[in-house]
Amino acid sequence: MTKEKAARSEFVSRRKFLVAAGAAGATGLAGCSGSSGGSNTDASDGSGGSGGSGGDSGGDSGSADSDGTDTSLLNAEGSSTVYPISNKGSSYWNSNAPPSDGEYWGSNSESTVPGWEELGEPDMMIADYFASKAGFEPTEQRSDPPFPTTVGLSHSGTGCEAVVDGLVDIGNSSGPITAELDWSEERRDEEVVDHVVGRDGQPVVVSSDVSDAGVTQLTGDQIRRIFQGEVDNWSDLEGVDYDQEIYVIGRAEGSGTDTAFRLNMLGDADAPMDVDTRQGQNQQVAQLVSQNDGAIAYMALAFTSEEVTPIGIDFEGTLYEPDPDAENTIFDSEYPLNRDLHMYTKITEDTPSGTDRREAAFLNMFLTDFGQQLFVEDVNYIPLPTADIESEREKLSDWIDY
Repeated sequence: MTKEKAARSEFVSRRKFLVAAGAAGATGLAGCSGSSGGSNTDASDGSGGSGGSGGDSGGDSGSADSDGTDTSLLNAEGSSTVYPISNKGSSYWNSNAPPSDGEYWGSNSESTVPGWEELGEPDMMIADYFASKAGFEPTEQRSDPPFPTTVGLSHSGTGCEAVVDGLVDIGNSSGPITAELDWSEERRDEEVVDHVVGRDGQPVVVSSDVSDAGVTQLTGDQIRRIFQGEVDNWSDLEGVDYDQEIYVIGRAEGSGTDTAFRLNMLGDADAPMDVDTRQGQNQQVAQLVSQNDGAIAYMALAFTSEEVTPIGIDFEGTLYEPDPDAENTIFDSEYPLNRDLHMYTKITEDTPSGTDRREAAFLNMFLTDFGQQLFVEDVNYIPLPTADIESEREKLSDWIDY
């Protein structure tokens, strides 16, 4: 076992995947009920939701502190896959919980938040602490962060377009912007900065009746045949004894989950597919899989459950399983459907580095042990390796001295 895999195993093996996935999926469903661009409340984290006071787009409110530092609303929009990470982080930020609050930040006599001690047990409120790293003045007031944040729910392509058009500060995407907007890498590097905050071992899932019939793994070729309309019944697949019509569910075109699946499974972001229905967001896909016999779909890890079961996939003789303790797992960086989760910021004349002070302060919160555990691992995604975290922090070094 490599050092990287051993470290990853320590992260995920302590929470058996399917059990944890059920709870995480419920969290995602609760947090994704708001409409795009609005102020969404995630009841599962208890910190008051992601909404804050301010204008409808980044910088519009014109707020500034005494030294002219921009304290206007920071807003993000895009991928339903990235939403659980971004929205939970936004909720915690807006709570600006004190260090005595052991449930969300800091420590008390009953609990300690994972990762808080590694930050040096800061004696500051949560948003005050991370904002101060970028030079903001602390407010020292609960529910009154140095600047508010909000997260809208739409699609990866919409989030990418919104940040490029200057409508939001951060565009959330589960697919690379090059594929979402059909850009070259050169254009990407000229117009945006790609902040990777976590990873998703994108699973293929089946309904409970299919898994109960013994379908716990398929080959990559069998999955390609299903999604390209070459197979209609489960019994048509070699080794499958289940006479049930296949109900094929896809994500909406323009979603990062759809783009990533086509790119990684079918070999081209524009590869043709033959599905029975398409749904706009992961929550809707999960609901359809749980309600229909014979169903198969692709989605994000955070929305799986006992009724929406990930299967193992055999790629050219290597079986990747949903069990984090297996030899090869869907948590591995080598898993062909593994993908980065992106938060894009825009390069402008005012921010030639591509990230302003507010964006850097907020993004830095995710690039810590605290952020990776609370906002990535705890919503059932894959934390970044240490080397990748350090690389991502370099993109914020204009504002934050690590």
